Amino acid sequence: MSAIHPTAIIDPAADVHGEAVIGPWCVIGPRVEIGAGTELLNHVSIQCDTTIGVENRVYPYAVLGADPQDKKFEGERTTLELGDGNQVREHVTLHRGTANGGGRTVIGNNNLIMVGAHVAHDCHVGDDNVIANQVMLAGHVVIEDGVGIGGGAGVHHFVTIGQCAFVGGLARVARDVPPFMIAEGHPADVRGVNLIALTRRGFQEADIDVIKEAYRQLFRENGGAMADRASAVRSAHGDHPAIVELCDAIEASAAGRHGRAQEARRIDDKWSAPAPQAC
Repeated sequence: MSAIHPTAIIDPAADVHGEAVIGPWCVIGPRVEIGAGTELLNHVSIQCDTTIGVENRVYPYAVLGADPQDKKFEGERTTLELGDGNQVREHVTLHRGTANGGGRTVIGNNNLIMVGAHVAHDCHVGDDNVIANQVMLAGHVVIEDGVGIGGGAGVHHFVTIGQCAFVGGLARVARDVPPFMIAEGHPADVRGVNLIALTRRGFQEADIDVIKEAYRQLFRENGGAMADRASAVRSAHGDHPAIVELCDAIEASAAGRHGRAQEARRIDDKWSAPAPQAC
């Protein structure tokens, strides 16, 4: 039997694994699935239509699977998906998707989401990320793998933050952040290469040197359009996977609107969501 505290309230339509731990005063709504080894400490609220994987730890007063804060939301059935091995700290809010955004908010594995952070509707967060206290992710944000975001940063809707990037605390992120880079400021701008993340994720010294040289050519040299500089970097290092990824991201951002690649891929017609069903 799962360890469910007698003060917890669990909807009959929820599915709690026998090896999950549900602490005092937790409230779990309908169509919620909780995997083995996941622990809700106390006073955790999971509204509905949420899938939580294995070995997660959710701290007091976190709210998962709540209705999206979007005036276009009409009660359609949408979901929140949380993977495995995540730590969701106190007062974090993770909201379900919307029909306009594909209907899913997705968070991967082994993420640390610190106190008071907010992940809005239709965000897609990858693996091994650290999202610090009071970070605000607007709707439709994409965070790739191995990203760090400093406390109090605000990320504009439809922004993409590439893998192994770092965003400084209190930054205002209105444009995409290329992979492997550090972005800081108000508004945030690229300030360097995230050497710490590259080293931790096993990049070899030779690979890091190539990325550093690409950064110098792209962001430190004067003159010429960014597209021309990216083309020159491709010509010099086009067979290097990290450089291909970096240049692809820069070109996609330029092709979008306001420096956000996803602005070119907005969903114009509503995703065909299941009919509304009350939580």
